[in-house]
Order: sequence, then C-alpha cells, then structure tokens
Amino acid sequence: QVHLVESGGDLVQAGGSLRLSCAASGSINNINIMAWYRQAPGKQRELVASINSYEATTYADSVKGRFTISRDNAKNTVYLQMNSLKPEDTGLYSCNMQVRRRIWSNHYDYWGQGTQVTVSA
Repeated sequence: QVHLVESGGDLVQAGGSLRLSCAASGSINNINIMAWYRQAPGKQRELVASINSYEATTYADSVKGRFTISRDNAKNTVYLQMNSLKPEDTGLYSCNMQVRRRIWSNHYDYWGQGTQVTVSA
C-alpha cells in the first residue's frame, strides 16, 4: 500500500507564508506527477499546482507568482511554498501522486487526507 501524509497547514494572517509538505511511503517504484489540490467550503476541489517527473510545473492562475511547487524524489516528497497568502487561499489542501508500485506496472492515483490552511484578513 501507499500512504500520503501532508503537513504544514496552519492559521496565518493575510500576507503571510506557509510551506506545505506531502510525503509518500510504502511500496513505491516511481512517482510521475505530484500535485496539490484545495477545496474551500462550499466549493469544488481545484488544482493548485502540479509538477511532473521532469520538474515541469503548472499553476492555477490565482496562485501564479505567489506559490511554488517543488519535489524531492529521494524522499518521495512534494512541497508547496505559499507566499503573499490571501483569505481566498483558505481551504483544505490535499496532495495527489501518480505512483507506480512495481516496474512495468501502471501508475495509479493516491491521495492524502489533507491539511487545513486558514488565512485571516
């Protein structure tokens, strides 16, 4: 089995910064795309940022220039550095990874439980 555990969520004032981490553990041969999603109360989950195995990144328009996604393949970990936080960034942040557990097998999606980020005005 594969487990993803997020950390780093907190209550922060507008303009502040947070760094989220998501570490994968278990039977892992390769991880393709790593991504962060968020869900605000009453809203659908949205993709915040993603990074592939070549370290190409994508960002939601709302976070471009403020958030940076990165990965450490040796630690099977993805990070999200969030700067200049706004109240609208509030939500449950969950990580998603496409994991291959054995060579020649397929990649499958795995999700963490999420970490809460709350930004006060």
